[in-house]
Amino acid sequence: MQVELIILFVFLALLAEIVGTVSGFGSSVFFVPIASAFFDFHTVLGITALFHVFSNLSKIYFFRDGIDWKIVIQMGVPAIVFVSLGALFSKWIESKWLETFLAIFLIFFSLLFLIYRNIELKPTRLNAILGGTFSGFIAGLVGTGGAIRGMALSAFNLKKAVFISTSAFIDFGVDLSRGVVYYFNGYMHWHDMKYVMMLLGVSVLGTFIGKKVLDKISEVQFKNIVLFVILGIGAFTLIQQIR
Repeated sequence: MQVELIILFVFLALLAEIVGTVSGFGSSVFFVPIASAFFDFHTVLGITALFHVFSNLSKIYFFRDGIDWKIVIQMGVPAIVFVSLGALFSKWIESKWLETFLAIFLIFFSLLFLIYRNIELKPTRLNAILGGTFSGFIAGLVGTGGAIRGMALSAFNLKKAVFISTSAFIDFGVDLSRGVVYYFNGYMHWHDMKYVMMLLGVSVLGTFIGKKVLDKISEVQFKNIVLFVILGIGAFTLIQQIR
């Protein structure tokens, strides 16, 4: 890759990390389409998993006082199990129709929570398990499930620090799990490690900048940002599939 393209790639990855931190559910949902412009799909999956490990460690450090361990266990365990299944199936399942369904799902529920602001998903064990299962499987299959987990967590009405740190801790286990499967699937290559090392610095810097932005916004503004970003992701994904 030419130097100019490397600089552009790193800059866009930094923007993805900042927005991913501010929105609360990680950078992969923004990073995957960015990386797809530079690498083939399977390489994108491998690089994203490694990048997100660094990203989540940064978030766990910067927001370490807010982790909700009950949600981590209830949502994280099924997410880790099903991300491995999704990663295994990624070699055989055509993701086009799944991404279309995901886009419609995100658009519908983000609009629902934006229009009817008093709606709250009860913080039950079943809802946490379902959110972890669905987000984990999608993450393994298409590279990102953060928007689904973000939708579930936003409905729990968590404080922004709790939201981000809890989501990051769950995602850390998810990315480690799918990273192992991607490695054995042959999605990770030694010649791409130089980009991964650059992304290590991006993850720390982007999370730091994102935290500074979050310090200046309210809890209500944070929840609105989460829902609007999810709506935008759903619309963008649907447009891509229609094209």
